[in-house]
Amino acid sequence: MTKIFFHKIVFLEIKDSFAFTESILKQYHTHLFCHRGSIKFLFNDEPMTCKAGQFLFWFAESRLIQIQTSKGFKATVLLVEKDFLTDNIPDQGWSINAQLHSRVFPVKNLATIEEKERILNNFKWINQRFEETQHRFYHEALNLQMRIFILEMWHTFANEYEQRRHSLQSGTLYQQFINLLRQHSLTQRQVQYYSNSLNITPKYLNHLCKIHSGVTASAWIQRHAKERIILLLENRNLNISEIADEMHFSSRSFFTRYVKKLLGATPGAFRERLV
Repeated sequence: MTKIFFHKIVFLEIKDSFAFTESILKQYHTHLFCHRGSIKFLFNDEPMTCKAGQFLFWFAESRLIQIQTSKGFKATVLLVEKDFLTDNIPDQGWSINAQLHSRVFPVKNLATIEEKERILNNFKWINQRFEETQHRFYHEALNLQMRIFILEMWHTFANEYEQRRHSLQSGTLYQQFINLLRQHSLTQRQVQYYSNSLNITPKYLNHLCKIHSGVTASAWIQRHAKERIILLLENRNLNISEIADEMHFSSRSFFTRYVKKLLGATPGAFRERLV
């Protein structure tokens, strides 16, 4: 089988219409800053819009369809090849939170001009490093710059996450549940934990979730647990036992049974599918 070569970094200044092809969406993580106009799309079957002054982040292989740009649309885009980014993630702990949050909220509001400049400069620096192929330590320098790029992105993600979290604290019980879930779903997988935190019964929490989203609290917990398990299995630096410990399972065998029920395969078998 012929292996298709993908550039590690692709920097684009786009105007009006642009085709985000299936190969781009599958192979690259997309970072987009919208200067003018807007871009609309369905993300996990939910309609979303990124407008001028907002930042957009799509994971490779996200469920994206019906991508449309408005008249006069202008954006700066940085595409990062998925394996190159994954191989240079500095710290898995914060990575899980950042990635899970972005899988739910790909469009991010930027509070200051400085944040906009930080993002655009970050795009420029990683692209310059990628193009500097004559550097004596090209690969080492590029990998270091990629780690800096990720940390700068996480800085932006963390600020946006905190703003969103604070706004949810005064929201409805359902919103507070979703917020708690994003913070604790790595280790807490029982409805009772979240209902206790909200001072309501598990039955009432399931009822609230059913009203607001059409699915129960249990289903929401499983959805988030599934996302986190997949992210951890994608990280080849962690073995199965370490992942089980990370998620506070009492034993590897219990973790294996949980994953098989959730993903339809054992952790090892599912990891092999990711190759």
